[in-house]
Amino acid sequence: MSRYNYSRRKSDSVKVGDIRLGGNEPLRLQSMTNTPTLDTEASAAQCLRIAAAGADIVRLTAQGVAHARNLENIRKVLRDKGVTTPLVADIHFNSDAAFAAAEVVEKVRINPGNFVDPGRTFRQLSYTDEEYAAEIQRIRDRFIPFLQLCREHGTAIRLGVNHGSLSDRIMSRYGDTPEGMVESVMEFLRICKEVEFPDVVISIKASNVVVMTRTVRLLVKAMDAEGMSYPLHLGVTEAGDAEDGRIKSAVGIGSLLADGLGDTIRVSLSEAPEAELPEARRLAAHIARMAAAEHIDAPATAPSRPYGTRRPSRSVAGIGGENRPAVGGIDFTDVPNGVLVVESSHDNRIGHIRSQIDAIDLGPDAGAPVVIKLSYPANMEVADVFIAASADFGALVLEGYRDGIILDAPSLTPEQNRTLTLGILQATRTRISKTEFIACPGCGRTLFDLPSVLTRVKSACSHLKHLKIGVMGCIVNGPGEMADADYGYVGAAAGKVSLYKGKECVKKNIPEAEAVTELINLIKENGDWREPSEA
Repeated sequence: MSRYNYSRRKSDSVKVGDIRLGGNEPLRLQSMTNTPTLDTEASAAQCLRIAAAGADIVRLTAQGVAHARNLENIRKVLRDKGVTTPLVADIHFNSDAAFAAAEVVEKVRINPGNFVDPGRTFRQLSYTDEEYAAEIQRIRDRFIPFLQLCREHGTAIRLGVNHGSLSDRIMSRYGDTPEGMVESVMEFLRICKEVEFPDVVISIKASNVVVMTRTVRLLVKAMDAEGMSYPLHLGVTEAGDAEDGRIKSAVGIGSLLADGLGDTIRVSLSEAPEAELPEARRLAAHIARMAAAEHIDAPATAPSRPYGTRRPSRSVAGIGGENRPAVGGIDFTDVPNGVLVVESSHDNRIGHIRSQIDAIDLGPDAGAPVVIKLSYPANMEVADVFIAASADFGALVLEGYRDGIILDAPSLTPEQNRTLTLGILQATRTRISKTEFIACPGCGRTLFDLPSVLTRVKSACSHLKHLKIGVMGCIVNGPGEMADADYGYVGAAAGKVSLYKGKECVKKNIPEAEAVTELINLIKENGDWREPSEA
């Protein structure tokens, strides 16, 4: 893959129902229902809306065998209406449900963290090499028959690793790390390769964009080392809603797509599922423009620096060095002497900026602080600017260009410009300017009205800029995916909520009507509350 000009990773082509993904196929777009899967009418209606919004694939949760079997009824409603969009069963903890689903839908997503291993309890376990090998054999004994059933029915699979649901076994040996996430899926991929089961897609997700992007890159290297080229599904899980969810998703997904990684995507939002598709299309269109952009000539040689490490620079007037990224219009209006500005309005802004900074670092100005200025057309819609700038700036900041940014987008108001630039830096964890909300998009497992709850939690806590707060619909990924959150609000049962301090559940089964107030009380009890006037 080129550092300066777009080049897509070569992946296998996988059949999912009547479509294929990977290989030379276009980027496939996905979403997921949030209706109860046993409600055939509601689920089918939502699938139809998602398909009409442009989804190539629709996923539904199947937490039990009955849910998995009802997918056949939902599928029949769609097919009777002439809609052939492939359906995917989403399985956690219940491998029996995976077997049932494999007979009725086009694809089954299983989670390596809980397909055979029990649900994580954050216990530290100890294994000898022989005991660990025996655990891998347990996986083989259950997984190979599943692959045989999928082969018989022409069913594809997705191996979907979530940062929040690594098994205690993996975490005990590798820690709660990107390396552990990669090994979690590689254990299963080696079996797929051994038995020559080809129709496999991989996702490896986290709510932390830095973790998610680093892990996908590590996974690609691991697959390359073992001669694998399975296609990738990309997404930032628990991204949230509104601008936050869109920025965070575009930073994470877009930065990988820009380097040719990814064959299918989902922009996960804590909103109606069909709202995800316009954002996914915007992101796909932005990458398509990048792919078709005019060729960029590369410098004679490129400086060598490990990906993700900050580009070394000296500090000038608070810009560069170890200072946090500066933002034009907020931290400075005129760029100080000694600070260089590199600009781009190229359709491939990422490659163009890389080529300019690499050329600087080969010359007499090496080590000078560099502020990146990206320009977008005056007639570009606000929503398109949010997606494009998040992908472009996000890729560059994650790579290590962190001295400063300037966004030139005439279609944005000054407040929108500020929201976007600070939001991008927040998503990359390089400059925190507001409360971090980790919120799942909701699914058929969700135990409350997630969008309205998230709105209430944000209204109460959005001034707590020093905190990360998770709002999770159920416990499938809740405690784990929000593990780096300071506090968590998690659906425990119908009308009941449990509250977390870090990974520890400290208040159980609170009536939903009282839960936001109890969350505030919990924050106060731990000395982390600030009044709005003090924040």
